[in-house]
Amino acid sequence: MSMTLSFGAELRRLREERGLSLEGLARRLTYSKGYLSKVERGERAASIDLARRCDAALDAEGRLSGLIEDLVESGRQAGTGRRELMTAGAFSLLALSAPGRGAGRRTGTGTTAPVEFTPTALLREEYDRARRLGQCVDPAVLLPLLIEQGRTTARIAASTGGRTRSELLLLASRFAEFTGWMAQEAGDARAAIEHTAEAVDLAEEAGDLHLASYALVRRALVTFYDGDAAQTVALAGAAAENRRLPYRIRGLAAQREAQGHALGGDHLRCMRSLDQAHEFLAYATRDEASGPVIGTSNLPDPAAMVTGWCLYDLGRPKEAAEVLDRECARIPAHALRTRTRYGLRQALAHAAAGEVERSCAVAGELVGIAGEVRSATVAADVRRLDRELGRFRAHRAVRELQPALLEVLSTDRP
Repeated sequence: MSMTLSFGAELRRLREERGLSLEGLARRLTYSKGYLSKVERGERAASIDLARRCDAALDAEGRLSGLIEDLVESGRQAGTGRRELMTAGAFSLLALSAPGRGAGRRTGTGTTAPVEFTPTALLREEYDRARRLGQCVDPAVLLPLLIEQGRTTARIAASTGGRTRSELLLLASRFAEFTGWMAQEAGDARAAIEHTAEAVDLAEEAGDLHLASYALVRRALVTFYDGDAAQTVALAGAAAENRRLPYRIRGLAAQREAQGHALGGDHLRCMRSLDQAHEFLAYATRDEASGPVIGTSNLPDPAAMVTGWCLYDLGRPKEAAEVLDRECARIPAHALRTRTRYGLRQALAHAAAGEVERSCAVAGELVGIAGEVRSATVAADVRRLDRELGRFRAHRAVRELQPALLEVLSTDRP
């Protein structure tokens, strides 16, 4: 269902980007408007033939058919139900995904390159796969697997030495850090902090002293969602004090500090911190990102997205909506959790600006995904959106969206 929603959302984005109505696309493809509407809403799965016709009609250069091919390949690799996958333990994913002898991985040129059969390479594949799973499944379901994968990686590290040991310890720390984020998404802030502390210990054992500073940035996210502006600024500022940090961590710290200032209503300091974030993230090199990425990997311009978020908290919803419209359109279609998180903030900005129909249109595309991927942070914005739209209860679009909002809120964890 997640991939179906992903395809539909990308189809709609491309269609609107080309300035084409749903009726106009239906005429070009000789499909009914009602059928294509269901495809865009994720209620009907698209065939590869339809995807290819859409690619041709929208000059999409194979993006839509590529999504369908990815879905087919995912199903071919999985070959098992979720229950079996979870009970099989940490190495179930390794067993399912390890290529056969002589296999290769696809390169950017369309050729194949040899697959590395080393513990670090194979476990790094599992980390990358776990990050992708985190975009489309309930975090509470994923947590046991993440915890076991991280601990297994640490145990393998303990049985090796030299460079391999350091590489595996660093990877185990990244598993723990991502586990902390999924714990927060599942609504357990205490577990999020505990897993992040474990990540710091593993990173220090690997010789990486920078993650301790990033842990402050992660803790600042907890206080940010608690509405504590002063503590958010203090934690992020403490992280940024280390001038020897990689530019990426300094940029992420500046972003969080900006969010704290926005929450406190300090426009000038917020903009200064955002300028720093733009600068640091622009300086971040590919070498720094050669290992497992710290923070989001699905935002083309994280500082720009956070700018839109901050403008909303600063009471400038119309400006926020303009920025979020632009940046949300750039989020990859497969990144369902990221799209939902920022897209609902986009809908919230439009609602606050009085643009009710636009708000409901954006939210309508996302509430189904929100109910599927489950997120405590997203649920907080769903509640805010419900309150914001409460001013317009008589509006037809609000009445039509209300049942979907209530369904998400009814399944929200306490």
